[in-house]
Amino acid sequence: MNLVDAFAAHATHFIDIRRDIHAHPELGFEEHRTSEKVASLLAEWGIEVHRGIAGTGLVGVLRKGTGTRTIGLRADMDALPLNEANDFAHKSTHAGRMHACGHDGHTTMLLAAAWHLSQQGPTDFDGTVHFIFQPAEEMGKAGAKKMIDEGLFERFPCDAVFALHNFPVGDVGRFALNEGALMASSNTYKVTLRGRGTHASMPHTGIDPVAAVVTLAQQLQTIVPRTIPSTERALLAVTQLQGSDAPNVIPDEASVGGTVRTFSVEAIDKIEARLREVAQGVAMAHGCTADIFFKRSSPPVVNHAAEARFAAGVMREVVGEDMVTDDFPAVMGAEDFAHMLLARPGCYAFLGNGDGDHRLDGHGPGPCIIHNTSFDFNDEIIPIGASYFVKLVQRWLPSGA
Repeated sequence: MNLVDAFAAHATHFIDIRRDIHAHPELGFEEHRTSEKVASLLAEWGIEVHRGIAGTGLVGVLRKGTGTRTIGLRADMDALPLNEANDFAHKSTHAGRMHACGHDGHTTMLLAAAWHLSQQGPTDFDGTVHFIFQPAEEMGKAGAKKMIDEGLFERFPCDAVFALHNFPVGDVGRFALNEGALMASSNTYKVTLRGRGTHASMPHTGIDPVAAVVTLAQQLQTIVPRTIPSTERALLAVTQLQGSDAPNVIPDEASVGGTVRTFSVEAIDKIEARLREVAQGVAMAHGCTADIFFKRSSPPVVNHAAEARFAAGVMREVVGEDMVTDDFPAVMGAEDFAHMLLARPGCYAFLGNGDGDHRLDGHGPGPCIIHNTSFDFNDEIIPIGASYFVKLVQRWLPSGA
């Protein structure tokens, strides 16, 4: 691997930073301690700091030379509302909060890159780097969109934006990406059917919304194969059914809900439209009325081809040809970096976190995959991700170009 030499000598320092963040997880828009820690370190390294973007979000600005080109590098900072099952020294100190998705590691990789770039001479690159530390990526809170809505790219123009996420993609340190849709859109729906409640022993005296919801749940699962071409991947899952709280009561209302995942906005449009038609039709057939909720939490993550090819070239420089998969199949997970890719060209990629061999004594019984209470970020990939960010800047903003 062709890593930045300085990271080996300072590995312990950044591991300590990562584990400190892990031990003090904060949920979306509540990342006050994390944001303060990031801001203090950036300021200590002489990087211009702008706070209070989308609440706890911030941007560090580093300029060198006279060039007008710009680049944005983004890391997410928030944790998940989970109780950590690990019992090592840096486990969460807050019940019900845990860095189960590796955002502690993402933040640390970007901090390490910012430190290195700030310590180099004035000819290391020519232009402006914006280090974007984003709140509230998880739980559909769309911190990226909020930063954009509050003027992120007007205040901090970026010719392109790049981000990484740890992921189980095989070898530790393997990069995985593609030149199109890499992650799905995330959408939630809930349909409430209203009838007329009655005693379960006398169903003829009421209008049963539970029977209607059971029918609707079955019909919803036919929407994707009947609406989306078989050559395109999409998913509609029924995950919630709610009716009466008592076994002998037909309630006034019942509901069905779940998630929709697609790799194009057009597919979302088709599925939502059909869902509304089917829900209204089933409600009418059962004598009920329908209240339909459909929330588009995050669009699909669609990489820009030119930026993806550029990023893959940098990755090969860092880890070698054999450790870069540039045609990785799209996954059904979602990421709100999608909003940034709608606003600016750029590339999102995965970085292999391994299968758990890195975990310390005291880790929990679950697999070392994201959104698992036994998860822990692999500190071995901090210098790999940081080296990628550094070399992205040096290649995107070449000195003397």
